[in-house]
Amino acid sequence: MMLRVGKIMNAVMFFLIFIFLIGFSGIRQSLAADNNQPFLFGFGHRLEIAEEAKIYTPFLKYLTEKTGYRFAPRFIQKTESMSELIGKGHVQFTALGSVEYVHANEKYGIIPLVRGLNSQNKAAYQAAIITQPDSDIKSVKDIRGKTFAFGSSESTQGHLIPRIMLLKFGITLKDLKNHTYAGSHSNAGQAVFSRQYDAGGLQDTLAKNLERKGLVRIVAMSDFYPSSGIAANKNVRPEIAEAVKKALLGFEPSGRDKGRLYHWEKTEMPNGFVKVSETDYNAIRDAMLKIGLLEKGKE
Repeated sequence: MMLRVGKIMNAVMFFLIFIFLIGFSGIRQSLAADNNQPFLFGFGHRLEIAEEAKIYTPFLKYLTEKTGYRFAPRFIQKTESMSELIGKGHVQFTALGSVEYVHANEKYGIIPLVRGLNSQNKAAYQAAIITQPDSDIKSVKDIRGKTFAFGSSESTQGHLIPRIMLLKFGITLKDLKNHTYAGSHSNAGQAVFSRQYDAGGLQDTLAKNLERKGLVRIVAMSDFYPSSGIAANKNVRPEIAEAVKKALLGFEPSGRDKGRLYHWEKTEMPNGFVKVSETDYNAIRDAMLKIGLLEKGKE
């Protein structure tokens, strides 16, 4: 009898250890919800971190009120990759550009939730190529042989789209005198208006703001491409992801929710969010394949 009880106790203990290990190693998202720990929400850099924090803190408070879950911001560091952070579960949700999304979706299976609406109420955005106001660069073709500042190497507006714009004039990286990845849109803009680099590529709204201030001149605007969106790590429980998605689609930054926000117009989704489909990113995938940012079947 004692032997039988011992076997039963060992079996129960083994089962409990197994459940503990599975839960501990695999699903940080569930622990966050069950233990009232906040979900980490990733954000890239377009402005200074202090300004970004002021912008996104009220937004995360809105999500908490609408979903009942807590959220904390996690701003990406210069040496980090947002696609890796969300893919490996270091953050559970993130705002990210189309290039980052495609990389993370192909490699880690992250889940798209929504896409952002720009100031024209379109789920699309542009990139701009800029130079100094007194520069002899008058068109994109004049950039051949010049120095060029990109944003992050994973940025859609700060890298992919400017590369496509240059390629339309037969300009590849080898045709530039020098180039750098400044790490953010603001850094790329600063690299140009401080005259460290002859030209640069960055986000459309920031480029227009810098031009209005007389710091830069816009050489060219790109075509429209699918806008940045918000995605979830694949291990986030479906009911949690759905609650966040519902709150995002109900977000009215230029209407009902405007009073609670801080300069939301500076974000890439000033008019809120719309539903997203996997096919929305086909144009981005094609562009990435074209310039070698994505190898078919290798992600």
